[in-house]
Parts: sequence; C-alpha cells; structure tokens
Amino acid sequence: MHVQEWLDSVPAGAVYAVVALVIGLESLGIPLPGEIILVSAALMSSQHTGVNPVVLGACATAGAVVGDSIGYAIGRKGGRPLIAWLGRKFPKHFSEGHVATAERSFEKWGMWAVFFGRFVALLRIFAGPLAGVLRMPYWKFLTANVLGGICWAGGTTAVIYYVGVVAESWLKKFSWLGLVVAVLIGLGSMLVLRRKAKKAQGAAQEAEVETVGAAE
Repeated sequence: MHVQEWLDSVPAGAVYAVVALVIGLESLGIPLPGEIILVSAALMSSQHTGVNPVVLGACATAGAVVGDSIGYAIGRKGGRPLIAWLGRKFPKHFSEGHVATAERSFEKWGMWAVFFGRFVALLRIFAGPLAGVLRMPYWKFLTANVLGGICWAGGTTAVIYYVGVVAESWLKKFSWLGLVVAVLIGLGSMLVLRRKAKKAQGAAQEAEVETVGAAE
C-alpha cells in the first residue's frame, strides 16, 4: 500500500503520531523515509482530511528535535564503537566513506552542518549521533537542531500544504496546468535549501583536498 493511501486510512491523531515517530527515529539515526511521510501528510492536510497543517508541522518539528537530541546523547555515550556498529548494521548509509564525508562537514562547519544537514537525507540521519561522537557542545547542537527542525519540518509542511491548496484551486480553472506549475514552485523552494546544504558540504571536501595537496 502506498504511503499516501495508508495515511488516508488512519485517523488524524494517528497521522500526527506516525509523522512525529518516523521523523524522530530517522533523526535518532535509523534510516527511515521521514521526508516522504511528512510530504504525504502535508499534502493530505491540504485536501480537507481533518489533518491540521499547523499541528502537523509542530509534531514533525518536535519529532525532529527530540530524535536528534536522543541521537546526540547516544552518540556521546557510544562514541566511535557506535559508528562502527552502525556501519555493520546499515552499510549502505553508514559506510566508512559516508561517515568520513559527514565528519569532515561537521569539523569544518560545526553548527551549520547540523542546521543544513536537516535538509539532506544522509546528514539528517547522521547529525545527532555524529555530533555526540565528535563532542560538539550541546548548547550549540541544540540551537542548530531546533532552528533546523523548525525550518525543515515547518517549511516543508507549509510549502506542500500551499502547493496542494493552490493546485486544487487552479485545477478547477486550468486542469493539469495549474498542478504542474504549483508542484514546480514547491519543488523549487525545497531544492534551493538542498543546494545550499550540498554546496556547504562540497566546499568542506574541496578545502580538505587542498590542505592534503599542500602538505604533500
């Protein structure tokens, strides 16, 4: 069953709980489709299903912040052995190459890596545990975590909700043309933030290559 169809079959209260739980577990370090769940639920909220977009955004934000904080605590306590264990359990997501890339981003950008990492699937999973492993001061992590969670969860909910409302209105007048334009606007807004996050990550990698080359 498709995610959208499954969410349609459960009460609004369950939708809020599922969104918060899945995003929380993903932020904690478990590879789950948090963004897909959030987008599907936000689209539902625009279709008069009883799902309130404000409550949905708040639940998604809470799940993101709490999940990341738990992941941070686990990473701080587990240290490097935890990352090695995750690599054995989830080699696709926690391979040595992925860990090294995420680690370089954190060492170079600090709080910004946590903030922009919320918009990148791989870093979204890494952010909490890796920040704990690297002993980032908790107040810095929490500040970036809260701001990133609000912008990502709240922003995604707002954009998808608006796209759904606009699409429904336009479809009455312009059929599929309105839907295409509305979807492109929504995707464009989300891609801008993703591109900024990837540029920050790429800059960190280039800086490291230059440093290594100079040393040789």
